[in-house]
Amino acid sequence: MKTRILGIIEFPVGVDVALLLVRLVVGLAFMNHGYGKIQHPLTWMVPDSVYPGIFQARAVISEFIGGAALAMGFLTRIAAFGIICTMSVAVYTHSVTLGHPFVDKTGGGSYELPLVFLAINILFLFAGPGRFSLDRMIFWKI
Repeated sequence: MKTRILGIIEFPVGVDVALLLVRLVVGLAFMNHGYGKIQHPLTWMVPDSVYPGIFQARAVISEFIGGAALAMGFLTRIAAFGIICTMSVAVYTHSVTLGHPFVDKTGGGSYELPLVFLAINILFLFAGPGRFSLDRMIFWKI
């Protein structure tokens, strides 16, 4: 089976429904995470952050705009790639730089959530959005 970056892979309907539900939940979660940051896209991190403003803005774009695109199934693989980049940095920052555990049972910082979001977006990068998406409507026969 040969696919192009914006092409759609044909799955059984049940798989497409599952992709739709996961896309909606994860996309809305990313929009929620990015909403507060988009108010101050260049300075949403702590003042002494090691990440310059342009990288903070890229993270905001991948979270808020990428989350919206993911939820709609629009340019899904491109949105997933942006989110993968952001979540890779988040996993590294939490696990290596901050030394957080995978799960902190006391409610402190951990890298569990960024790693889960990273894995889900790797799925969307390879599987695409499914048939219930704007990508299907626009790019079906590419």
